[in-house]
Amino acid sequence: MPPLTDLALRRAKPADRTQKLFDGGGLYLEISPRDGRWWRLKYRFEGKEKRLALGVYPDVPLALARQRREEARQLLARGIDPSEHRKAVAQAKSELGSNTFEVTAREWLAKRDWVPKYAVKVEAWMANDVYPWIGSRPIGELTAPDFLRVARRIEARGAIESAHRIMQNCGQIMRYAIATGRAERNPVADLRGALAPAPERNHAAVVDPVELGGLLRALHAYRGTLVVQSALKLAPLVFVRPGELRQATWAEIDLDGALWSIPAARMKMRQAHVVPLASQSVEVLRELHKLTGRGTYVFPGARSAKRPMSEVAVLAALRVMGFDKHTATGHGFRASARTLLDEVLGFRPDIIEHQLAHAVKDPNGRAYNRTTHLVERTRMMQEWADYLDNLRQFA
Repeated sequence: MPPLTDLALRRAKPADRTQKLFDGGGLYLEISPRDGRWWRLKYRFEGKEKRLALGVYPDVPLALARQRREEARQLLARGIDPSEHRKAVAQAKSELGSNTFEVTAREWLAKRDWVPKYAVKVEAWMANDVYPWIGSRPIGELTAPDFLRVARRIEARGAIESAHRIMQNCGQIMRYAIATGRAERNPVADLRGALAPAPERNHAAVVDPVELGGLLRALHAYRGTLVVQSALKLAPLVFVRPGELRQATWAEIDLDGALWSIPAARMKMRQAHVVPLASQSVEVLRELHKLTGRGTYVFPGARSAKRPMSEVAVLAALRVMGFDKHTATGHGFRASARTLLDEVLGFRPDIIEHQLAHAVKDPNGRAYNRTTHLVERTRMMQEWADYLDNLRQFA
């Protein structure tokens, strides 16, 4: 039977049954009744007849099909089964691909329970500043100089803070690679002192209502202990300083009267302070009271109920949820409240400042006492709690 020609292939029409047009050396074109056309190679290996798919015509033209036939015959001459060789190559490529920095990073990102807007930001950092340079590299082969070159490119455009944040993410990805057996060490840790110093900034605060809504949803979805869950829920509602929150005692709190009276000794300005508790705050505290109400502290420590919760407990929870120190802090809820109570809810600045326990004086220069404007502050705290509920559900 003469070899196939391009003309014969173009003229071949489908029939009622599958056709086989042979070219020689085991190569043939299989044409189905529905006009599907596949190149096949028939060969024998260790006494068994086998088939190898070589592609679809006309995507794979006759000349390329013949080239693939010759490559398969060379493997057979060396005692290698072409089918098994193809599987081994595909597996090797798959394993290599799953170990690249980009594949590992995307897998790590998919596991983050982050506010959507922040997740998009991190993904954009990776896509724009990291993947083009090291994304295709096997993650276990990356070195500190590789990451430093990435950071230097970011620094070169003046984005010093972004360089630090992106390297922080890269370090977390490397730790994930170690945990999943793809790397043996974290070279990002070796960059300490090599990056340009990040500029100092005030406490991070979320003042965009949409972003704040996402943060609140994340806080309410936190799956840690009830003590930390409650602290996370209460922090934005009462916006006191982190130390004032974690050291709260049940003796200071009147659940029936919905008031929290903080003694002067625990206040930064050494003046007693009253925090009106919105119904949402009372609900959180009543639930927590069932667990910790027999003790001294509202938020007792994890190791000893005789001590208050650790000063890093709330921060640690925020970090676990993916909020770094540049995005959200326990202290940042105060700035969120100060901004949104004024700009969105329209409360008087002096009322807000008084609730923040800042040094506010009356027109005669005298400091207000702890109960000044209590009626207005009580209304403000309830409206603030209702506003946060609305953001959490709909923003």
